[in-house]
Amino acid sequence: MSGRDTDINNMYQSIFEFPDHLLEAIQIGENISLTNNYKHVNGIVVAGMGGSAIGGDVTRVLTGNTIHVPMLVSRDYTLPNWVNQNTLVICSSYSGNTEETLSAFEDAVSKNAQIIGITTGGTLTEMLKANNLDAVKIPGGLQPRASLAFSFVPMLYILNTIGLITDGFVSELKNSIFHLKDNRQIWGSDDNPNLAIDIANTIYNTIPILYSDSDLSEVAAIRFKGQLNENAKIHAWCNRLPELNHNEIVGWENNAELSLKMSLVWMADQTSHLRTKIRRDITRSIVGELSANDVLLEANQDSKIGELLHLIHLGDWISYWCALKHGTDPTPVVKIDQLKDALSKLN
Repeated sequence: MSGRDTDINNMYQSIFEFPDHLLEAIQIGENISLTNNYKHVNGIVVAGMGGSAIGGDVTRVLTGNTIHVPMLVSRDYTLPNWVNQNTLVICSSYSGNTEETLSAFEDAVSKNAQIIGITTGGTLTEMLKANNLDAVKIPGGLQPRASLAFSFVPMLYILNTIGLITDGFVSELKNSIFHLKDNRQIWGSDDNPNLAIDIANTIYNTIPILYSDSDLSEVAAIRFKGQLNENAKIHAWCNRLPELNHNEIVGWENNAELSLKMSLVWMADQTSHLRTKIRRDITRSIVGELSANDVLLEANQDSKIGELLHLIHLGDWISYWCALKHGTDPTPVVKIDQLKDALSKLN
């Protein structure tokens, strides 16, 4: 394991402080005061990219069994055509300058949607103010992917404030923080045994293939993929049961030498359908030996929030230790910066 001296920008602290960010985000949520009325909402769209979009995914999956209107996360410049005056559009951009989200904001305005922003500032704040729209200000100074708590927790409180969900999530969220604080002491330690380091040692020099088996674990897998990309600077792929049983399972047949450079990582929780669990076990028996490694990450907490945050936090730590195994500073995202610079020159 490479030493933490490669972590020049201290991503370690950002991951370690995730439970603290949740507590701070709860305080922000409890102090949300909306000046506009949000009546007759019959649909919700979260417009965001990267870490902000994941915040929308987390909110969507946690409210899926209680909210009575459809909720969609839009990762694009435009919104669906069905968005109208009865749609709540939550524009989430950590920097406030994400060009896709700013474009989606303008589209929401043109469709007369009800709009709320979540951001640290930037152009989004200016646009919200110019249109007399509500904004929830969150703390700056983090990498967008390290601001997940400030992305999804205020969303939950927004939905509660306008009467779309009850406040039942609050106690479950607070209870989950205690478990996360315990786990970070283990997963963030150089000492063994440490599950996060063990898994990083297993998968860091392969392409992780992340297979999930429920809405909840799918969100955790999408988050994990992004963290492996941005922190560890490695490719990863994710797919979901039972859909992959109808196509991707056959893809393990040819190019066997390439498959042996891949690690299967199964992400599971207690909410998956019984038949899907059976499918997972059978699928592992069919393809597990065709990959370099076969790993199961399973959450076993008392609540959906607890299970999801457990998988997310574990994935964050694994991606961190993978970066260090490569001698890589987890924080910089040079290729994203190159892309943004190239795009800015075309404006």
